[in-house]
Amino acid sequence: MSRIDETRPFIPMRIALLTVSDTRSAEEDRSGDLLAARIAEAGHALADRRLVRDEADDIAARLRAWIDGGGVDAILSTGGTGLTGRDVTVEAHRRVYEKEIEAFATLFTMVSFQKIGTSAIQSRACGGVAGGVYLFALPGSPSACRDAWDEILKPQFDMRHRPCNFVEIMPRLDEHLRRK
Repeated sequence: MSRIDETRPFIPMRIALLTVSDTRSAEEDRSGDLLAARIAEAGHALADRRLVRDEADDIAARLRAWIDGGGVDAILSTGGTGLTGRDVTVEAHRRVYEKEIEAFATLFTMVSFQKIGTSAIQSRACGGVAGGVYLFALPGSPSACRDAWDEILKPQFDMRHRPCNFVEIMPRLDEHLRRK
């Protein structure tokens, strides 16, 4: 079973946060506020925080800018993962991914099912890697963001988490880019 190994050091990550919404302003961004607080409480750094409209080109451009700019280890987006016509965050993320983390969607669905039953089917939360950076698209509801962070991302973003975690493989995420 998973556990925290106190003999290992905690390594803070630099996490960027993107809220995707046509209707919310920064002042009304409860999901973004929740994630920003959770990031800080866990000992990580909030590298940047932005809000963009539900436009796939804008979302993908922001993700690429953070990846290309360096200075971030992970990007969390919230909003735009549903089934409606304006929900294009997943499509934008997948344009950017080099590799998709399929098990994130599965695990998120399992966690959600425990909380909201079959309504979990309506989320298209996803995760991937690009340019040595982790990317996760979370739903726009604060409770879904709380579940994703508390149950999945917080432990995986902790180097002390055993038997394995995302932090320990970070140095190798972009090894294919360094090959000649």
